Amino acid sequence: MVAVLAFDGVVLGDLSIACEVFGLARSKNGRTPYEVRVCSESPQVESMHLALRVPWRLLSLSRADTVIVPGIENLDRPVPASVLRVLRRAADRGARLASICSGAFVLAAAGVLDGLRATTHWRAAGDLARRYPNIDVDANVLYVDNGRVLTSAGAAAGFDLCIHLVRRDLGAEAAAAVARLAVMPLERAGGQAQFIKHEPPSDAPGSMAPLLTWIEQNLARDLPLSAIARRAAMSTRTLSRRFRDQIGGTPAAWITRARVRRAQRLLETTDLSIEQVAAEAGFGSAAVLRVHFGGVVGTSPLTYRRAFSRC
Repeated sequence: MVAVLAFDGVVLGDLSIACEVFGLARSKNGRTPYEVRVCSESPQVESMHLALRVPWRLLSLSRADTVIVPGIENLDRPVPASVLRVLRRAADRGARLASICSGAFVLAAAGVLDGLRATTHWRAAGDLARRYPNIDVDANVLYVDNGRVLTSAGAAAGFDLCIHLVRRDLGAEAAAAVARLAVMPLERAGGQAQFIKHEPPSDAPGSMAPLLTWIEQNLARDLPLSAIARRAAMSTRTLSRRFRDQIGGTPAAWITRARVRRAQRLLETTDLSIEQVAAEAGFGSAAVLRVHFGGVVGTSPLTYRRAFSRC
């Protein structure tokens, strides 16, 4: 049985994804392999746009093989203690728990993500990491499968996760059939990193914003550490320390990501060839671009252009 958890403030889109995917699944003999139950503490839950009458109570989770936790609209809204208890009990007896989008915060509050790698919507990933430092938060992926505990990114990634679970349970053929009915690819290329909106550098006093802006304006140039240090009027050692303190990494890593962002914009807004994009972004060759682009975005430049090009 698949139990889909409902609670006040639930994201209805996430809830419906789980019901849709597991409801569409069929075994080889054409039978419906999943019994899907939407369960809540009370007969009615309130969401942002409507009230939902829920037919099953939390007791149903005690016999569920899989528990799906949809997102919660307000991350500061307390999760009922009864919900957290049934999730912990489900985890203790070996049920499979999976969250969609901000449902990761509900699993985290129940303590079942401690010590595990997890993901959530990229806008909330930093908040999840701050609130629950024992969780290894990865904002770059569509979903994380830890075996008995799974998490996914934003709403569309809920489809990826649920189809993945169908594939685990019933095989690739059944999962492909569900994907076709849902008009979804069986497996999307890349990860969540390709959707992240990158904010400009902070311009607070003492920040490295002017230097970062200069680097972004000169990405096509060769940018050795010594040249950047001269521009910043500091030693290479001091520059590296300031980068580590303010940015959280090395100058080389930041430049690589900035060049990838530049390549993304060019792929979105121009019809330049991949070689030209590589040169404009400072990678020198298409081969180098592909390596770094795949490492940061999780897909190839060509696949990214097909998905996001405005030309």
